[in-house]
Formats: sequence, C-alpha cells, structure tokens
Amino acid sequence: MKHGGDLSEAMAQFGGTPEAWLDLSTGINPNPYPLPPLPHDVWQRLPSRADEAALLAAARRAYAVPDNIGIVAAPGTQALIQWLPRLAGHGTVAIVSPTYNEHAAAWRLAGHEVIAISSIEEVPEATRHVVIVNPNNPDGRVVDHALLVRVAKQIAARGGVIVIDEAFADLDPAISAVALCERWPVVVLRSFGKFYGLAGLRLGFAIGPQRLIARIGEAMGPWICSGPALAVGRAALEDDRWANETRDRLRKQAAKLDGVLQAAGFAVVGGTALFRLVRHRHASAYHTALSRRQIWCRRFDWADDLLRFGLPPDDAALKRFALALALADI
Repeated sequence: MKHGGDLSEAMAQFGGTPEAWLDLSTGINPNPYPLPPLPHDVWQRLPSRADEAALLAAARRAYAVPDNIGIVAAPGTQALIQWLPRLAGHGTVAIVSPTYNEHAAAWRLAGHEVIAISSIEEVPEATRHVVIVNPNNPDGRVVDHALLVRVAKQIAARGGVIVIDEAFADLDPAISAVALCERWPVVVLRSFGKFYGLAGLRLGFAIGPQRLIARIGEAMGPWICSGPALAVGRAALEDDRWANETRDRLRKQAAKLDGVLQAAGFAVVGGTALFRLVRHRHASAYHTALSRRQIWCRRFDWADDLLRFGLPPDDAALKRFALALALADI
C-alpha cells in the first residue's frame, strides 16, 4: 500500500461498495469540521486577494506565526512537498525514515540525492538539507525543539534548509517548531485536512523565512486555492472551541481503540491521537482477515509485522472492528 484512504484497491481485491467499508487506513479525523454555509459567489468568482488574506490571517493566529515569518497557502501540503525540492539549492537531502514516502519521491524527482537516516541525530556531514515529519507518520515520534535547533544550525552553515512536516501537530500545538523559522532556514508544513477531517478540500500551508515563502508563492502562481477552500479554512481555523473539544475527543477515542487492539493481542508501538501503529507477528494475516470483512487498514512493504489503524468514527464502528478482530481465524 503506497497510501491509505483509497478504497479502490480494497474493493478490487475484496469487493463491496464504498459505503460497506470501514476505512481505518488513514490518519484523517473521521468526524470532520461541520461545513459552514457558503455564499454562492465563492463558487462563481475567482478568489480575491482579500479572501486569501483573511485565510492567512486566521492561519497565522491558529499556528502562532509571528508577523516577521512568511506563510503561504497551497492546495494541500502535497503540492508544497512537490515544490520545495525544486526551489532548494542542489545537494543531498537526509530524510528521517521510515516516514511519509512522498518526501523522498519528490526530492529524487527534483534531482537530489536522498539519504534515509533513522534519527535526526545522525545527519551526515555531506548533507545539505534535512526533512523530518514531526510527529512522525507512522510511529508518532516527536523530536524536541532543542535537537531541532541543533540540526538547524548545522544546516544553516551548509546553506541548506530543514523541512519540518507538522501534518499531525494540531493534536498538540506545543510540538510546533514555527518559532525556529525566525532565526534558521526552517520551513514548517501544516496540513489542514487531517485534523479538521476535510482532506478533500485540499488545503495546506508553508511557514518559514519571508524570502523563501515568497518564492514558493511565486512558483505556485495566483488563485492556487479555491474560493470554497479559503472560506471553509478560515472558518475552521478561527473556531478555537471546536479545535479544543476535538483534541479531547480524539484522545479519548484513541484510548478506546488501544483497548480493543490490546485485547486482540496487538502491541501498540506508536502513533498519534489520529492513528495507532501496532505490531503483531501475524499482522499480514489480520490485514487479509479484516479486509474480507470489509475493514481496511494500512500495511507496510517494509515491515510485515506492522499495521496502522485510523480512528473508527463512533462506538458502533469500534464495536464492529472489535468483533471482526475476535472472529478472525488467525
């Protein structure tokens, strides 16, 4: 499985309709932000500069971005992941791995040599750029700010950039390394769709030194985000009450999921409040058994004893999942 969230592979192998499947293959909030009513003209006119400025102001406040740091919106962080290697200077990039595999693919496609490292403490001297996902996907590992600063100093001396993908940092805002962007060549990526459960909206942000962020904006061009995305994104990012209540709700739901997984004999070895990484010596067999009951989870080509489960949307779905695990003939 290259990515989670696409039931086409599941239905091709095991049949069924999308409505019949319980999709636990992603790290997307299964209970999304409620869509606000939108004026008809957001569908009929090009987004204005005022629309974009209002979204960026909401994002700047939500992500605690100081005024002297740049921020730009994009149609999802994947677009930013594709652009950054093309704008960075030539040189080797070290990516803390295993992690979201599109980072390595994008840097290779842009002509950079890519080195996989197991820890950010192991950055080779020949490395010019560094990419780290924090919290990491799929194991939820978090790197503290002191270590990030140490690496940022090394990369600055080499004329490079450190990219910090904070796709899951909304779950704990204290994790964010946005403050590092003031002094160091750090670019922070923030994903809107995962925490707010609206991945189909395609919205993300790059935060970093003004000059580099301006280059990203120029490369992507005008009207890069749709009018509906700007409007929904602004409303959600301004809704502090929903965000705080959602963090608490996700933590509780993740604890319930842990209980079901552990009762079935899985060892929870990592994750965030939006997904859990588990180990079992029969993980591959469980993946097949669950798929036959139309429950889809994430497996990995590089580790046949690991599975990743996203959150069931409610207690009924959690009960269905628990029953499927109990009935699996493993």
